[in-house]
Amino acid sequence: MRRIFGLLAIVTGLLVATAAPAQEQVWVQIEAQPTEAEGQERAAAYAAAFPDVQGWQLNSGWYAVALGPYDRAAATERLASLKRENLIPRDSYISDGRSHLVQFWPPAGNLPVATATEPPAAEATLETASEPQAVQEAPSTEGEGEAWTAANPAADAAPETPAPEASTEPPAATPEEPAVAEETPEEARDSEAALTPEERMDLQRGLEWFGFYDGGIDGAFGRGTRASMAAWQESMGLEPTGILTTAQRAELLNGWRAEEAAYGFRGVGEGEAGIEVTLPMAMVAFDHYEPPFVHYTALDGSDLRIILISQPGDAAALRGLYDLLQTLAIIPIDGERSVSETGFTITGRNARTAAFAKADLSKGLIKGYIVVWNPADEQRMSRVLTTMEASFRPVGDRALDPGMVALSDDARQGLLAGLEVRRPKLSRSGFYIDAAGTVLTTPEAVEGCSRVTLDAGVPAKVRLADKAAGLAVLTPEKGLAPTEIAELRSSSLRTGAEIAVSGYPYEDRLPAPVLTFGTLEAETGLDGEPGLSRLALQTRPGDAGGPVLDATGAVVGMLLPQPTGGTQVLPAGTVFAASGAAIAARLASEGLTLASSDRVGALPPDDLAKHASGMTVLVSCWE
Repeated sequence: MRRIFGLLAIVTGLLVATAAPAQEQVWVQIEAQPTEAEGQERAAAYAAAFPDVQGWQLNSGWYAVALGPYDRAAATERLASLKRENLIPRDSYISDGRSHLVQFWPPAGNLPVATATEPPAAEATLETASEPQAVQEAPSTEGEGEAWTAANPAADAAPETPAPEASTEPPAATPEEPAVAEETPEEARDSEAALTPEERMDLQRGLEWFGFYDGGIDGAFGRGTRASMAAWQESMGLEPTGILTTAQRAELLNGWRAEEAAYGFRGVGEGEAGIEVTLPMAMVAFDHYEPPFVHYTALDGSDLRIILISQPGDAAALRGLYDLLQTLAIIPIDGERSVSETGFTITGRNARTAAFAKADLSKGLIKGYIVVWNPADEQRMSRVLTTMEASFRPVGDRALDPGMVALSDDARQGLLAGLEVRRPKLSRSGFYIDAAGTVLTTPEAVEGCSRVTLDAGVPAKVRLADKAAGLAVLTPEKGLAPTEIAELRSSSLRTGAEIAVSGYPYEDRLPAPVLTFGTLEAETGLDGEPGLSRLALQTRPGDAGGPVLDATGAVVGMLLPQPTGGTQVLPAGTVFAASGAAIAARLASEGLTLASSDRVGALPPDDLAKHASGMTVLVSCWE
């Protein structure tokens, strides 16, 4: 039979409260939640078991669920009794209410909660057959059922006579109570002595979470833990006694648990990958396997992406993976890098993306992870990275894709599956002109670039960009040792002679330069312009900047980009090159001298291709 709590006990309580002398009012604070909605949900749950639940917004912005109010003696007895019966959390405590701002429970319009000087006992109940009223259901859980039965012994008894109407006279004013003093250090130490070992360790975990403690989690409050407590108190504007009061312990633990819940850290065992790690599962969710990767995608707009790495391999495979990851769009170019025979770390950062990658080689297995996040979320990500690094552990001898031992073409395709490879804005060709690795190319290759690289990896600085001459000179940021260096032909080449252009016609899509053969049509431009050579051969935009060679392998010029935007369309296969003499004269003004060729006799095609490939460079422009 459905029953409600009667009015008799409530009205009687109100009358007693107004007639009794002023007493200290305190509450048994059960828990606190970060939002009002969560606070209401938890208050409603407790209200099914306890008739004196109140909810208060705290001055910290949190929403507390409490029982009461009582006098301090009654509250102490109530707290101990409920803890003993495991009906409330172990970290519940007595609150003096000084932090209460606005009451949010019971909801507006409900009956007021009586001011209690004693814990609620056998309160009268009333069965009604008239106007429908709020119904107090018997709770469903065993623990709540015991509390509800204890608070409602007449639940199954015969109906009681309805209580008389309450007086309409306003209650007498209650004198303002003096502020309740906080626990003294001695009282705090006494209450601390009642903590269980697990509760003591939780305090150390909370201090560790907020960065105040870095010792062992052992529940022993030695000098290090006391210093951490004092530091936490000081950070909160409290007296740094090194002994947390009951209220301070609750504030620390509530803050820790709320933050921890926002991350949802949980140990994850990837059996197929042979990895165990703690991940923030409130921020990411498993997405798919793509050997050698395990992908976790962002949840609820967290902008967090985690990729676990698991593959067999050796030092060469580790180095190949290191090089390959740096080509991915999710890992920005700028940042520290470190690689050895047994592991690597990669840090990347720009205005939009931050990333960290780490992998280690042990017993023929490469295990690691990639984390990508929004730089605006740096504070939270520091905790994620610290937790992952501390918990990451290879397990057993399993790895994804057992056949992947070295970075073959198939392995490379597997690594890139599901990931966007960073691509340059454009790539053109160039060639080495001295033993230090200085490169000659076309200005088109360096125009509007935030970064220029040689062979997709070596950063280079622009020393000269002369659009009128059609030349640009690049200096590598680290020393290079070219296998071949351009040597200029010292004499003119006859019209109709066979020439070849070495370049990257498909830009960065091929791993090596291509040799394209054609003929020299004239050693001037169409209008007789000096410094130009007219060639007949089929080229593509990526060939621009590549060396033009004669049959001996001597350089006779540099291929220029095909003109665009004009009113004339030249026949297919008509292209131009800066002549060797014009190149030598312009570079001499920059203090650069090119070697002269003394080659005689045509090279076999294979030897010519090898010679040309050794001097040709892929020049990439990055946004």
